[in-house]
Amino acid sequence: MDASTALDRGRIAYSEHRWADAIADLEAADRATAAAAADLELLATAAVLLGRFDDGVAWRTRAHEAYLADGDLDGAIRSASWLAMQFVYVGDLAQAGGWFARAERLVHDRPDGRADRGFLLIPAGLAALADGDGERAAAVFERAIGLARAARDADLIALGGLGLGQTDIMLGRSADGLARLDEVMVAVTAGEVSPVPSGIVYCEVLQCCRQAFDVRRAREWTRALDRWCAERPDMVAFSGQCHAHRSELFLLHGAWADALDAARSAAERAARGDPNGVFAARYQLGEVHRLRGEADAAASSFEEAGRTGFEPQPGLALLRSSQGDHDRARAMIVAAAERMDPAERRRLLAATVEILLAAGDVVAARGAADELRELGRASPMPMLTALVEQADSAVLVAEGDHRAALTASRRAWAGWRDLDVPYEAARCRVIAARACRGLGDEESAAMELDAARAVFEELGARPALAALEAGRPPAGSPSNPDGLTGREVEVLRLVAAGRTNHGIAEELYLSGKTVDRHLSNIFAKLGLRSRSAATAYAFRHGLAD
Repeated sequence: MDASTALDRGRIAYSEHRWADAIADLEAADRATAAAAADLELLATAAVLLGRFDDGVAWRTRAHEAYLADGDLDGAIRSASWLAMQFVYVGDLAQAGGWFARAERLVHDRPDGRADRGFLLIPAGLAALADGDGERAAAVFERAIGLARAARDADLIALGGLGLGQTDIMLGRSADGLARLDEVMVAVTAGEVSPVPSGIVYCEVLQCCRQAFDVRRAREWTRALDRWCAERPDMVAFSGQCHAHRSELFLLHGAWADALDAARSAAERAARGDPNGVFAARYQLGEVHRLRGEADAAASSFEEAGRTGFEPQPGLALLRSSQGDHDRARAMIVAAAERMDPAERRRLLAATVEILLAAGDVVAARGAADELRELGRASPMPMLTALVEQADSAVLVAEGDHRAALTASRRAWAGWRDLDVPYEAARCRVIAARACRGLGDEESAAMELDAARAVFEELGARPALAALEAGRPPAGSPSNPDGLTGREVEVLRLVAAGRTNHGIAEELYLSGKTVDRHLSNIFAKLGLRSRSAATAYAFRHGLAD
């Protein structure tokens, strides 16, 4: 195949999103006759999308040099700017700064000072956003968009619009920000934006949906990202993040096995060349394991997520709280909230309420719940409204206002039910049961707990089941003879079924020492001395299956 044929085939493969084929043919053409700058840029982009970062840098560097040799300053500035952004993407800020400085110098060397400077404004806007200076960020992004429109540069318009949407959300203007992001997504899904900025926009928009608690938009744009990735089957870049977003939605809607599969796929894709997907993949693995009661696997995943430099919160703090390490959990969540930007801090508030209540600090929990309610007034998304009511109802129970707690918990349950989020809906029924019990309505409390138990069992939410059973009616209730607690009855049933202490611990998600303590209490209450005697007692009283 001659160089001209290889070049044509490579360009066609690139246009059809067949990145591996594009590289094979374009590289063959380049070996035969040194490729032009524009074709080197195609090679660089295809390499980035396949997760071949070093090759992408090498080819784009050659493209930059070729543009300079041709006297094409526009192309040289653009390629230098994209090299800088590639290094920002992997966290190499020194190299990024060097390439931005080169691009800046080339802009200043231009006699007409054209719109190429717009790309150089994007990192300045992002820096202002990271510093929490929303007004400065907005001004920088607006200026970038103005330059982009003058140059009719769809990529820069999309990146500037993305920055403005992120700024609006950070400043609490969620509705404006999401509407702006919708406009950017229209350009991306219409194919007006090139592959790398398209991938950036997809992933960042989904992150913004999380920050704004907009489940509907998250579902819609995750489906769009799925389609975009499916049309590029050999693409590695952005695919880890795509699977992580899918995992999060699966988990939210009760498809936990699918969530685990998607999180594992995200981890595998991230390891192959999607560095920005590593944190999300590992964090989602941790969340699935945490909710299923696989504490060691959850801790390992959260720790791996933390090594990326991002906070594995609130997942790790919730895990430690569920293990009874309340002081550690509280320290983690408070420190994380102080370090995070305002948009991310909002996502910690509901977990902060839960952790503070578990630690017995009702006053601080009330403060966090009230802060969450203020956020709900400013951005009344259905998911946020459900979180507000759920957090408030849990605090009201702790404060002893059971009637108000019952009303709030039922509003929260209805919100989660409408959003099709079964786990949180079931947790609201547990809060409602506690409120009913506080009002002396044991029959309604039992019905609420039975409904919650069925959901937890279906999901495989072992820690939630264990916590639910630990809160069953007190010793001496009619269903538990001779003063046995609900948990002790469960242990007795398993003893009668022939389970060892280790088997009971695994079945009920307890430690071996806890099972030993329950057995000691059972023997003392029933006046028994052996497991065989306990088994006989269980059969006599209809407690054995």
